Amino acid sequence: MAREQPLPERVTLLGIRHHGPGSARMVAAALEAVRPEVVLIEGPPEGDALLPHVPDLTPPVALLLHDEAEPARAAFWPFAEFSPEWRAMKWAHANGVPVRFFDLPAAASLAEPSDSPDSPDAPGDEPGDEPGGESGGECGGECGGDEPKAALDPLGTLAEAAGFDDPERWWEDVVEHHTDPEDLAEAVAEAMGALREEFADQVDARTLRREAAMRQNVRQALKDVEGPIAVVAGAWHVPALRTLPPASVDAAALKGLPRKKISGTWVPWSHGRLASASGYGAGIASPGWYAHLWECAERGDAVPRWFARACAVLRAEDLPASTASAVEAVRLADALAAMRGRPSPGLSEVMEASLAVLCGGDATPLRLVHEQLVVGERLGEVGDDVPTSPLAADLARLRKRLRLPVSAMAKPIRLDLRKDTDRERSKLLRRLEVLDVPWGTPDTTRTLGTFAEAWQLHWKPEFEVALAVAARHGTTVEAAARTVLVTGAGDARRVVDAAESLSRSVGCEIPEAVAAARQALDRCAAAATDALELLAALPDLATTVRYGSVRGTDPELLRVALHGLLARGAVGLPLACRGVDEDTAERAVRAVEGADDAVRLAADEEHRETWQRALKSLVAMPDAHGLPTGRATRLLWETGAIDSDEVAARLHRAVSLAAGATAFVAGFVRGSASLLTADSRLFGVVDEWLTGLSGADFAAALPLLRRAVGEFSPAERRMLGDRVKGTAAGGAAGGAAASSEWDEELAARLAGHVRELLAAGT
Repeated sequence: MAREQPLPERVTLLGIRHHGPGSARMVAAALEAVRPEVVLIEGPPEGDALLPHVPDLTPPVALLLHDEAEPARAAFWPFAEFSPEWRAMKWAHANGVPVRFFDLPAAASLAEPSDSPDSPDAPGDEPGDEPGGESGGECGGECGGDEPKAALDPLGTLAEAAGFDDPERWWEDVVEHHTDPEDLAEAVAEAMGALREEFADQVDARTLRREAAMRQNVRQALKDVEGPIAVVAGAWHVPALRTLPPASVDAAALKGLPRKKISGTWVPWSHGRLASASGYGAGIASPGWYAHLWECAERGDAVPRWFARACAVLRAEDLPASTASAVEAVRLADALAAMRGRPSPGLSEVMEASLAVLCGGDATPLRLVHEQLVVGERLGEVGDDVPTSPLAADLARLRKRLRLPVSAMAKPIRLDLRKDTDRERSKLLRRLEVLDVPWGTPDTTRTLGTFAEAWQLHWKPEFEVALAVAARHGTTVEAAARTVLVTGAGDARRVVDAAESLSRSVGCEIPEAVAAARQALDRCAAAATDALELLAALPDLATTVRYGSVRGTDPELLRVALHGLLARGAVGLPLACRGVDEDTAERAVRAVEGADDAVRLAADEEHRETWQRALKSLVAMPDAHGLPTGRATRLLWETGAIDSDEVAARLHRAVSLAAGATAFVAGFVRGSASLLTADSRLFGVVDEWLTGLSGADFAAALPLLRRAVGEFSPAERRMLGDRVKGTAAGGAAGGAAASSEWDEELAARLAGHVRELLAAGT
């Protein structure tokens, strides 16, 4: 029986920690010393075709591979400037040396179910994630999964053995501040070998399969070249590559791997997405700090330059940060490192000195330094010659023409739809939203009028996967959005869905989609029998009517549809509120509120009167649920359709009945508190009812009342509180002069009720 053979001496194994500057320096030095004829890098072989584009990339970037048949099954392999794999690629291209990926094929990884323990490069999928297991694979679309963290943390185990309670700090001391990288590879390999021997039973099946693929690719490289070979792999895998079992053993382990057609490209990445806090299993805690260490490695002035940058960040926010403070911070960091026996200040010393000297002990500005410098949001770039899908190419062309820069941080923009460029930008953002690429998010907190829009732009790398998925709908953004909208309109089965489809189609300014959505609205409305469903579609439709002319759509055609839905919904509203349960009553309230807003926004005078007649019929319905009835009463009062005397009479009538009183009052007080507090008579009726409730009745009424009051603005709540205080003191509602006398009876009732609530809580 054939035995394992030692790896030939001409193969140099470089065990690395992914995204580690110390490992990157080690790889660069080793490659210069070995001068290999081929470089093997941990990663999917399907990415080999994209390696010639490395000179056109500015990291951080990521290799994106996806299944052509199911583009949503995709994965990323990110690289930073300080990633050892990236340094190996750059060295190989600079020296004209062939470079290959030699891990398990992406076709096998992407074929694995998302809930499987073998999910491709999922965050935290194996022990090697920390000191160099996975090649940085981060799943997108459906291929990912929240995989359980392996029981063994190699980095943490080694740190604990060295007497460190923080693995990151240990790695910094022994690697990132290591001045002689030549012996680092062997030291890391020996440590990993000891761990693999000690914890052999914790190596999962997928890791063993990956290592079988790696060995097969090493064998192929040994056949292809006669000279030195350099292998850059996660340190966790190095012990498994030091010997070669019979090729038949590895071939058997790889038998039956699925074969799929894989496509890919390079995409921009960001430091924030490299951070472990983003959920990336092979990530690091401080990519911005590591980038700084890499940039300053040759100059040897990392700490002084760090504090200079920190001062610049603080001054940009109008916070005091002088040069003298930076000098003092450097001294403090050096002193802390010396006291702790560290070779030089690490991130912990730098941040402690920043907190004490630059931030004056205030953690708030320190968070700013952490976000911008420790993590950072540097965004990489991809050259124009990198292959991509026609849809992604069309988007890149539109971004360039419309001058919409891609940013890894949220950026607010304001658009004036009367300007051609801004209108085109709005159309693009809305069409991308239809394609599930929400690059822009409408800022609904700012009301700018009919001709203006506010957006928050924030590009995320996973949008590249969404573009790959959307590419099946068309080769341009407009064509793909048209397909999605027309298909969605044809699939609409409810009036509200058809109205939403119409609204999106008008916003995207695609005439074919508008026509399809309009037909869908007529079809769904003709089949609908639920008045609440008809009314629920009005808000979207009213907004569409209002903005129709701005978007090049005849608003009168849309208004006809709105009036038709309103007329049918108004007729059926009173009956739809009779004898209903609490959930249906809440749905009815939302429908009434939305329809009332829509009528005020877009209906003509005739249909406004139709709506008011419907509200009056609801109010007069004796067995209608109190929640929509109270809300309708409030709306009629606000528009002047009924006066305060009539409202007071209805309130008195409602509160005199035990059943439905709470629901009616809760419906009535919903909305704004300003009109309620301004009318002392109505306020007095509600106050008299509320203060007259027993403890049990008050507890039963509390959920509905809290929901109603919860919609008030903070200013309205303060105003209502002041009014209640004035009433309790014998003020406005009671008509008597304010009194400072303590109401013993009222206080006793309140104290007793509080005790009951506390007792119930325990």
